[in-house]
Amino acid sequence: MWVERLELEGFRNYRMQAVDFHPQCNVIWGENAQGKTNLLEAVAYLSCGRSPRTRTDRELIGFERQEAVLTAFLQGRERKYQVRAELSRERRRRLFVNQVPAKTNAALSEVYHTVLFRPEDLFLIREGASVRRKFLDNALCQLRPRYAAALAKYHRAQEQKTRILRDAEKHPEFLQTLPEFNSQMIFYGAALVHYRAWFIGQLTEYAAVHHRECSGGREALTLRYQTVSSVRDTNAGAEELMEDLRRHMESHEAAELASRSCLSGPHKDDLIVEIDGREAKSYSSQGQTRTAALALKLAEREIYQADGGVYPILLLDDVLSELDQRRQDFVLNRISGGQVFITCCEEDRLSQMLGGKVFQVEHGTIL
Repeated sequence: MWVERLELEGFRNYRMQAVDFHPQCNVIWGENAQGKTNLLEAVAYLSCGRSPRTRTDRELIGFERQEAVLTAFLQGRERKYQVRAELSRERRRRLFVNQVPAKTNAALSEVYHTVLFRPEDLFLIREGASVRRKFLDNALCQLRPRYAAALAKYHRAQEQKTRILRDAEKHPEFLQTLPEFNSQMIFYGAALVHYRAWFIGQLTEYAAVHHRECSGGREALTLRYQTVSSVRDTNAGAEELMEDLRRHMESHEAAELASRSCLSGPHKDDLIVEIDGREAKSYSSQGQTRTAALALKLAEREIYQADGGVYPILLLDDVLSELDQRRQDFVLNRISGGQVFITCCEEDRLSQMLGGKVFQVEHGTIL
């Protein structure tokens, strides 16, 4: 699957733009703050209905504009597709697949997938648990529509429970509704644990290979899923997972009331990365953690291909400039097989090395 053409109107700093891409490699260069990242953001948004950079669609609409329209024309699976998003400051957005209204983001993900790799992803190992949860969530929301639905419902229940706990002192009657939201968090939380355990299992297999190759066989990467302590087996069935989550929540009931916050549930999960048996976040060098991050992102791409038989579109947003020559070569030697977008500040050896098309972006215009 590949993006043949992208049309933008009122999106970020693009007033009106249409561009035809190469099915393999597209190098996009220009100075900072010209619109390179915005272009990749548009491709990513149309694959999942979410921006990797902001939480609200309004921020995607250009200054002094009321609406923005993004349209991608794709080829794959021996047919053509059109994906469209209409954003507005005054009304709810509208999504379309082949001109048919799409009710959920899942309809977009069924057309194509993207893997976005940004410079900040190189610090994935060193950051807090929320960053690694977001990495898991972004991948699974594209891979498994049921996960995306469960995640949204879990967060809604968590937000409601947090409000109840926060306001309980002034409104103790609110506590009568707490069991309902606890049950929802347990039910949907079990689904999150199930899917995360599956994905981390796949990630472990592919990332270990990439890390071993990039380190020249000198280091071994292992991954470990850390969820609530009462979960005995993350690969267990739904009923067992729900029972484990319920026991943990009940044991934290008094502490949650005292702190007025949700202390129990998969919203505290983490992905533990270890190199040669030691936790990388605390004991590994910057070079080692960058190699581990590379391995995780390349593994994410391999999981998509193994799961659906098609490589996702790979978006490398100025990440190569942050790597030394050895790691650059490692990445570039492992991105064949699907469409790739690479942004950089200068038209350098990439265009000669990889072929495809080269675009220059200047002031929101592709030259």
